[in-house]
Amino acid sequence: MTNLSDIQKQLIDAARESVRSLESSVSRLAPDIASAARAMADSISSGGRVLVCGNGGSAADAQHLAAELVGRFLLERRPYSAVALSTDTSTITSVANDYGFDAVFERQTLALGRAGDCLVAISTSGNSPNVLRAISAASTIGMKTIGVAGKGGGKMASLVDILLDADSSHTPTIQETHSFIVHALCGLVEQMLAER
Repeated sequence: MTNLSDIQKQLIDAARESVRSLESSVSRLAPDIASAARAMADSISSGGRVLVCGNGGSAADAQHLAAELVGRFLLERRPYSAVALSTDTSTITSVANDYGFDAVFERQTLALGRAGDCLVAISTSGNSPNVLRAISAASTIGMKTIGVAGKGGGKMASLVDILLDADSSHTPTIQETHSFIVHALCGLVEQMLAER
């Protein structure tokens, strides 16, 4: 059994790496985070919507982002139109059964997305096939695409309009940085729309 001092050191080391990634990522990505928030705000203010997708922990981040937009983040305001594509189990399972799991976000993007909407695609590796297909589908119908990934962005990097890639290749650390990015986007979107 690991002793308490070993556990404490392990936790402190992980926290330090998380802080390092967060500071490095935000200092590099601040202009891109602002651009992504502006694209989302533009879509919402023109009557469009934000679609969000991801798998596993990234699905949880997608749901978190959509929930903050539909509900509220910090400001009392009208609800914004946002949908997490990982939440409709009947659609996901029927599409997976009929077309394969790689199509679950693509089909929903084609059904729900319109030109001028935004897709926020979250993948720690940047290589999830179903997320990449959703990005391609969004691009074909004139949606703005925002990728949230790990260091470098993987295959997603060359497909999205705006890449927000955490400065880490360690999945838990990437996800911790993604949580900050989700909150930053929500706060900026609210501020931008409140000023219009």
